[in-house]
Amino acid sequence: MKQESYKLFQNATIEAVLEILGSELQKRNESPFWSDKVLPFSEAILSVLVPLRDNGLLFNPQGEGVGLLTPELFFSWSDFVSLKTLAFTIQKSNEAGVLLRTKLDETLCQKYTPVDLTILGAYLSKNRVNLENEYLDFPISSYNLHQGVSNVIKSLL
Repeated sequence: MKQESYKLFQNATIEAVLEILGSELQKRNESPFWSDKVLPFSEAILSVLVPLRDNGLLFNPQGEGVGLLTPELFFSWSDFVSLKTLAFTIQKSNEAGVLLRTKLDETLCQKYTPVDLTILGAYLSKNRVNLENEYLDFPISSYNLHQGVSNVIKSLL
């Protein structure tokens, strides 16, 4: 992974990350099929991770605290099952006013401020994820597609 990718994820805005990804997509002349999927998927993930990063509340899919937003953390959440879990974790946390379902220090979790789920929710809904019942599955084709999108993003970084 390029060193610039680490700096980008640690400090940049969502828009800056998307601009870099878009530029790399153009340079590599990726198929329009993948190009149309990479940016919305990345934006959906970053719409939650960047606010968590900015508030010092990052955690991985296992609920463990993470100090920095890195490409590896981004990719751990790009697993479609994990992304769905993240959406429900943030939804429940928004309702409770405290960060839930993590192993972060309780005092730190109390400093949680609600994260806007509009972008992530719209993305998941578009990909046939039931946003009302966390335990309902989504089509395996959605999972497989997102594995491919993740691989394209990895190649860009």
